[in-house]
This record gives sequence, structure tokens and C-alpha cells, in this order.
Amino acid sequence: MPKNKGKGGKNRRRGKNENESMKRELVYKEDGQEYGKVEKMLGNGRLEAYCFDGVKRLCHIRGKLRKKVWINQGDIILVGLRDYQDTKADVIMKYNPDEVRNLKTYGEIPESVKIEEDADIAFDHTAVFPDDAGDSAESDSETDKSESEEDIDDI
Repeated sequence: MPKNKGKGGKNRRRGKNENESMKRELVYKEDGQEYGKVEKMLGNGRLEAYCFDGVKRLCHIRGKLRKKVWINQGDIILVGLRDYQDTKADVIMKYNPDEVRNLKTYGEIPESVKIEEDADIAFDHTAVFPDDAGDSAESDSETDKSESEEDIDDI
């Protein structure tokens, strides 16, 4: 078996994500760019976003963000519009919840936009499951036992 000559495995190469704690400068949209909210993740580096100019666009996550910045449903993003395709765009950056709040206060995005703090899917804990389904299985097994006992008594 060959000796390892490196300084670690793939986890070392990945490194720690220390960018999150640092404050970064707020980036506003320029000409040819638009703010949008992620509607649906499509896979293969693509997503469907509702842009705040009223158009739903198919967006492509550019290589700089891919595998480095995780984009989820409900996130606010900045997209670069294409001159030749109005229904397609490219994701330029993702805003964190603090930046979204600042954009709201400056009037860049509408007040009606909901900020989703956590990316976890909200589960409905009020679901009711029928209990009688489990009871009927128990009652069926009890009747089978009583019938088998009667059969034994007959013998």
C-alpha cells in the first residue's frame, strides 16, 4: 500500500466555511439585473425563480456559486437577465436574510416578500392518523384465537 504524502484528505481540501460570519457589502441590482425569489429547484444547476418585475424565469446557477453557495427554495437571489432570452437568466448571487431585510427597508424589493430564515421544510405536526385501523387488526387476531380455541374444544 502506498504511503500518503499529502497533508490530508478531501475534507481538508474543502476547508471551513468562515465566510458566513463576515459582513459583506450589500450589492444592489444594476442595469440588466433583477431580484427574484426561488420558486422551484429543478436540478442540474437550474432553478425556477419569480423575478420581481413580474416574470417567471428559468435560471442557471453559474459555476462560481455551484457547490459553494447552496440555494434553496424561497431564497432571494440576484439574477442577470439575458438580452436574447427573456424567459431565462443566470444566478449572480444569493442574499442572506439580513441582506434581504436591508433591501426591504431601502425599498429595493417589495414589502410583501416573506423572508424564510431557515431552509428546513416546515412539517405539519397536526396530522391525525386513524387509530381504528390498528384496533381492527387486533380485534381480528382476537377473533381468530377464539375460533381456534373453539375448534380445539370440538376435538
